[in-house]
Amino acid sequence: MSLREDTASRDEASAESMDEIATPASAEAKHPSAVSPSLPVTSSAADAPTKPRRSRKKLVMLAILAAALGGGGYEGWQYWTLGRFFVSTDDAYVQADISVLAAKVSGYLDAAPIVNGQSVKKGDVIARLDDGDYRLALRAAKDKLATQESTIVRIGRQVEAADAQIAQSVAQVEASKADAVRAAADYLRSTQMQADYVAKSKLDQTKADRDRTEAAVKGAQAAVIAAKANVDVLSAQKREAESLAGELRTAVDRAQRDLDFTVIRAPFDGVVGNKAVEAGAYVQPGSRVAALVPLQSVRIDANFKETQLAHMKPGQPVTISVDAFPDRKITGEVESFSPASGTLFSLLPTDNATGNFTKIVQRLPVRIRVPADVAREGLLRPGLSVVVKVDTRGPDDTAPVRTAHAE
Repeated sequence: MSLREDTASRDEASAESMDEIATPASAEAKHPSAVSPSLPVTSSAADAPTKPRRSRKKLVMLAILAAALGGGGYEGWQYWTLGRFFVSTDDAYVQADISVLAAKVSGYLDAAPIVNGQSVKKGDVIARLDDGDYRLALRAAKDKLATQESTIVRIGRQVEAADAQIAQSVAQVEASKADAVRAAADYLRSTQMQADYVAKSKLDQTKADRDRTEAAVKGAQAAVIAAKANVDVLSAQKREAESLAGELRTAVDRAQRDLDFTVIRAPFDGVVGNKAVEAGAYVQPGSRVAALVPLQSVRIDANFKETQLAHMKPGQPVTISVDAFPDRKITGEVESFSPASGTLFSLLPTDNATGNFTKIVQRLPVRIRVPADVAREGLLRPGLSVVVKVDTRGPDDTAPVRTAHAE
């Protein structure tokens, strides 16, 4: 046998042995029932725990789906029955009418007995200035007024004397008239007598007496006129002196006010804050001394979007949540709306009539009243952040459906 034939015969024997080895495996794969029962079945052992695991996973998914549907249904029911009637914003803060106490007059600060955070009542002393100069000014004004009042009294007495002089002049006129009547009668008698019985000198004397008495009457009448004019002049001087006295009284009142302003008092009940001066400092008119916060009249200023205002109106209830006191809920009510949006009251209002325009939702300040008993507690301090929720429903549950927006 040649080498080639020997090699071919060996290759055929190897192929037949490989076919015999592969036949049982393929037969087992095609006919699993033909496999000997003594051999282990690995595929059935691996598939056994898969079915329960898949069942539990399906149950969990169904439970999650049911919970999601239930939660979504509940939230939808809450929105339809309550949520759509509420309007809320977190752009809200506690506010109060803070008063800045300042000096009205200048001077050295003698005492400042208050401290920051101190509660004061109306009329309590906040600060006291040295009042020596103002007391001297008040005394000088009073002295000038006293002098002027004495002048008025003197002129009044002069007016009385002038009135008496008028009466005297009137009496003198009457006496002069009587003399004039007598002298005229003497002269008439003298002229009616015959020349032989009356001397020429006598006739001349009676004529002179007549003329003299007539002149005396005119002089007395002129004296009456002069006396009356003197009374008018004195009366005018008295009125002028009284007007000057009125000015001096005003000066006295002004000096008294300046003296009173050396003591700075609380204009209302509140809490002192931002104290700016201490004793010994020199203050001028308008110098800041301290700030006074009326905690008993605090309020909430909430800045709602213009798209949230459709169904809001004064008197609606408001739920107030203060960030500083998250566990406490306060119920207030809408008090009023600002007459314009906040941007119009800014230092530099925007002018949309110039340049490019981009529409921006504006906000309108809404004032919310805080219950008086809550304000008197003093817990709400201006500047604190709050969240407000306005109930826009009507007086009863039968109010028509209205759409509200929540921020």
